[in-house]
Amino acid sequence: MKKVLYVKFIIAYVILGVLGFFTVSTLGSRLIEDRLIEQTSESLYQSAYSISSSHAAKYFSKANSLNDLYDNLTTVGTYQDSVIWIIDSGGRVIVGTDQTLNETDPPVIDNFDPAAFGPKYYELSNFYKQFQDKKLSVMVPIVSGMTTKGYVAVFYPAQEIYTLRESILLRVYIVYGVIFVLSLMILFLFTVSVYVPLRKITEGATEYASGNLKHNIDVKTSDEMGYLASTLNYMSDELDKSNDYQRSFIANVSHDFRSPLTSIKGYADAISDGTIPPEMYPRYLGIISSETERLEKLTRGMLELNNMDSRKKGLEISDFDINAVIKNTTAVFEGTCRKKKISIELVLVSSTLFVSADMGKIQQVLYNLLDNAIKFSDKNSTITIETTLRHQKVFVSVKDSGVGIPKEKLNKIWDRFYKIDSSRGKDRKGTGLGLAIVKEIVNAHNQNINVISTEGVGTEFIFSLELAK
Repeated sequence: MKKVLYVKFIIAYVILGVLGFFTVSTLGSRLIEDRLIEQTSESLYQSAYSISSSHAAKYFSKANSLNDLYDNLTTVGTYQDSVIWIIDSGGRVIVGTDQTLNETDPPVIDNFDPAAFGPKYYELSNFYKQFQDKKLSVMVPIVSGMTTKGYVAVFYPAQEIYTLRESILLRVYIVYGVIFVLSLMILFLFTVSVYVPLRKITEGATEYASGNLKHNIDVKTSDEMGYLASTLNYMSDELDKSNDYQRSFIANVSHDFRSPLTSIKGYADAISDGTIPPEMYPRYLGIISSETERLEKLTRGMLELNNMDSRKKGLEISDFDINAVIKNTTAVFEGTCRKKKISIELVLVSSTLFVSADMGKIQQVLYNLLDNAIKFSDKNSTITIETTLRHQKVFVSVKDSGVGIPKEKLNKIWDRFYKIDSSRGKDRKGTGLGLAIVKEIVNAHNQNINVISTEGVGTEFIFSLELAK
């Protein structure tokens, strides 16, 4: 079996893992960085605003000296791990916590333009080329007497943000890796519960297609895969039984056809070549006629079974008196019964008893059962046909006092062409199809037929019919 589907699933799983990792490392990294910048700049802005409204405002209003401002800002900068500058409107750095205080000649920022920040209150840059590495810069104006005296600029190392980003991203990678490993359980479950059973089912289907119907698909789960496997196993068993039946059917048909055909050919050749004298013609022509009748009966039975198999629902259901059908059927066998000195006793539950069934088919059931009963009954015996009514169903019984059927062979009497050994001496003209036809007809009516038999005592067949409304 090619593992194309499984390989595709594995490839898709790996691609999903790689794309997930790429998404986390790019988009996730960017989102984390943006969020850190926003949080840090917000914190720096609050600090800058506080300095602008307190320490810086006091300095420009002459309430504090430059040294006091420097000391205060140095303390705040150390606590925040940031650099704080006080810049006047001309771009001179009056105070810088990262440099010594120079009151006489403070450094000047070239091309200083506060408006370059635009609508944002922060930016990530080297702040007019004042730093070698990038800083997160926040600048707040210092207003005194409705006039902007200068600006408070707070700088935070961008590397610190990047380091924190990588730290957070590392934790995300760990969580993603754990989730990815745990998700391998899904792949494992898929392999165990879907792929392996599917592979076994596919192998089984291949075996069935090659003719090995005895192959068993070993899937014991209780899910859809297990149900499918058990269904295919059942199908293969039924097909195997069907093949066995077909082989048995052909063998039985060949056997039952060969015997009369051999007799017909042998006697016909003997008459043709003069082996049999003319005065013996009537006797052997009678045998040929009898064997021909046997072949005709066998063919008719096979056609009848074939019709029952292909048209089980094609019954002509009507309401009729089963008692009248029983009486008419027994009348057909009066001559045969007279020869064997067999009497037929009718025990009918009432004068009329209407059932709902196919009258022609039920008459055929009665004919076959009664024919068998007479065939296997001893002389001077009695056959009893009885009808009873129970639970809105009619039960018809045909009971003889003949040779009976061995217990171990009761289940086989319904098989086509089956004849018990004890019957072959009495039933040389039998086809072995009569009881098979009976069971097919009764089953087609959705009814049941049972048999009770004791060797040397007799046999009773009981079948049910639907009571007419």
